[in-house]
Amino acid sequence: MTTFDWHIIRRLVTGYVFLIVALIVFFILLHYLEYIDDFLDRGATMREVFLVYYPSYIPEIVRLISPLALFLACVYLTGKLAQELQLVALQTSGVSLYRLLLPYLLVGLTVTGAMLWFNGWVVPVTNRTVLEFDQKHLKDAPRRIDVSNLHRQHRPGVLVTVRYYDRRDSVAHHVSLQQFDGGRRLVERIDAPRMTWVDSLQVWRLRDATIRSFAEGQPERRRRVATLDTSLVVYPRDLARTERDVQAMTIPTAAEYVDALRRSGAGSLGRPLVHFHSKFSYPFANLILVLIGVPLAAVRRRGGQAVQLGLGLLTAFAYLALQKLTEPFGYAGDVSPLLVAWLPHATFLLVAMGMLVQARK
Repeated sequence: MTTFDWHIIRRLVTGYVFLIVALIVFFILLHYLEYIDDFLDRGATMREVFLVYYPSYIPEIVRLISPLALFLACVYLTGKLAQELQLVALQTSGVSLYRLLLPYLLVGLTVTGAMLWFNGWVVPVTNRTVLEFDQKHLKDAPRRIDVSNLHRQHRPGVLVTVRYYDRRDSVAHHVSLQQFDGGRRLVERIDAPRMTWVDSLQVWRLRDATIRSFAEGQPERRRRVATLDTSLVVYPRDLARTERDVQAMTIPTAAEYVDALRRSGAGSLGRPLVHFHSKFSYPFANLILVLIGVPLAAVRRRGGQAVQLGLGLLTAFAYLALQKLTEPFGYAGDVSPLLVAWLPHATFLLVAMGMLVQARK
């Protein structure tokens, strides 16, 4: 590493941090102006908004804007070096563009690794507060995916049916547990008007349950019990699903959640699967945009850095637009959620490779 490499790293990191801070302030200001009516109408105090909600929202903002901030810092720095002819002087002396890319790559890889950890373990913790606040105070709160007539599989041959689940009190209403034998014959059915989650015991408690047994060739047997605890492999989060549940889960918890939804036979898995795979794919946008930013800004253009930044913003917009255009196909299940999560990044990685190959060495 040369002195010039450390010079680039220092200036790139400084620009990145400055843009992160500036974009956080800008994002919070726009968000507050957009939702101030909701805050006032639904009783949110200024203390809750600015001392609880927005401080908890900052990690999510950082996750979202990190690729853009790093990309703009990269374009600005490289464009300035190009306009001042420093890049030309280095290339004339035999230093290739690939060698100049080294400090940028080190920063890009470091930020990508940090964001992978940040996105997988830090952001979900603060997002729980954000999502809870959104549900309470915003009209555009995360929409419930399942509202009523829920069907889940406890294990092969055991089905759980819930007519309605109250997320706030963790109470399921009009519950039926049905057990079938290998031939799909009903052998036992438990019906209860209420089923409550007991968090301390990690069990569901059925009240006033009626247990009906069906033995082949024998009359139905029926008995009633006041309370019945059952350790279903179905949890409150599996019944009270919203569009953004996975965003409030760490990577290990989200993996267990998605696996549980698959086992239970839940529908509408496209959205949680896209969000789950995005926990791994989105941080790589930091590195990919660095690979695009250097060759994009390394060429002197008429108009100077204003043109460079304009091209940079256009590229970032195209990147974001491709992600948003492909996500609905993954939500609907028309395209594999794994493919949807990685396709924009793979596409722009190819663009970056093409630009590096064509750039002046």
